[in-house]
Amino acid sequence: MKEIKVPELAESITEGTIAEWLVKKGDKVSKGDPILELETDKVNVEVNADASGVLTEIVKDAGDDVEVGDVIAKVDENGEAGGSSEDSSDQKEEPKEEKKEEAKQEKKEEPKEKEEKTAEKESGKGDVVATPAARKRARELGIDLSEISARDPLGRIRPEDVDAAASGSQEKETKQEAPKKEKKAEKNNEKTEFDKPVERVKMSRRRQTIAKRLVEAQQNSAMLTTFNEVDMSAVMQLRKERKEDFQQKHDIKLGFMSFFTKAVIGALKEFPLLNAEIQGNEIVKKKFYDIGMAVSTDEGLVVPVIRDADRLGFAGIEKDISRLAKKAINKELQLDELQGGSFTITNGGTFGSMLSTPILNAPQVGILGLHNIQKRAMVMPDDSIEVRPMMYIALSYDHRIVDGKEAVQFLVRVKELIEDPYDLLLEG
Repeated sequence: MKEIKVPELAESITEGTIAEWLVKKGDKVSKGDPILELETDKVNVEVNADASGVLTEIVKDAGDDVEVGDVIAKVDENGEAGGSSEDSSDQKEEPKEEKKEEAKQEKKEEPKEKEEKTAEKESGKGDVVATPAARKRARELGIDLSEISARDPLGRIRPEDVDAAASGSQEKETKQEAPKKEKKAEKNNEKTEFDKPVERVKMSRRRQTIAKRLVEAQQNSAMLTTFNEVDMSAVMQLRKERKEDFQQKHDIKLGFMSFFTKAVIGALKEFPLLNAEIQGNEIVKKKFYDIGMAVSTDEGLVVPVIRDADRLGFAGIEKDISRLAKKAINKELQLDELQGGSFTITNGGTFGSMLSTPILNAPQVGILGLHNIQKRAMVMPDDSIEVRPMMYIALSYDHRIVDGKEAVQFLVRVKELIEDPYDLLLEG
């Protein structure tokens, strides 16, 4: 019998939630075949069978939380498809006489089990719930069942619990499980009962992680936000003039995000502290420009990263944005596409947001928020009034290493580059 365990996924991922089993009990599986989809805090990954045979037992069901190394299923390498127990192939060949003999043997063992239960009651241990195999194993090893903590949700002691206690690991496991049980108890105590109808829906692992990290970002940084507004007339006119030629040449549309990406990179070069992070008592200034693009999906916000965006032209940036957005929506992002960004851009304007305060994507110290474009009456330098397409932009920054002066000047520089995009074209 071969145990299938949750494999090492990545250095930063130690746990996940089983989203869906791709096979069912009794199915034949081959080594390397995907058997389940695991939802982690970053991406969904498929777990493959590391042995060929028949899936005889599913230890963890869909929706269960698992950690790296947990046993999630068992495979009988000598079994045949369609079997529902560990010895399905043997049972097909087993003579009826042997089955009858086993039944008689079980009946003979029943009095012994009754004697054991009577003995347990006399010794005050009658409340212990254990399988017959576990009781037998405990007798062989001289282990007191009342001193064993069961991992079974129903409190039933199994043979592996007895073995764990014998090897001295039970105490360690109990210490590890205690905080989890306390947290679960706290969560249960936090539940509020309502007089009117409600619906309770378990948060996905990604949503739990998003919630946790957003709170951490606010608690562990001195986050402030500064605002400005940008006249989008020049960019919109340039797009109108070049969009057809651009699409024919590069097979991709010229969007707004490539302009803002280039503007952000130009501003970051002038104000490098916004492209840094804090590690202990050190400031790490990054000499690369990996720009994260926040993408909204049905399961929550993800931030895939455009690598070395400073070396890409407008077409390269637009293609990377399109490729990563599609992969995010289709749940095809890889872990390396979500890690290591140096600065993030988020565009709430696509959903109609007029103004918002973006939250830092820790450990980054800066994030630029874009918003809806609206026509407004603006007073021009000659005191005339014109209707212009305007956008509010917001920069949230970590005040621990970025001063207000730098943050304001950074945002002003982004504004200047967007309002005179020909400089961006020349530099790009």
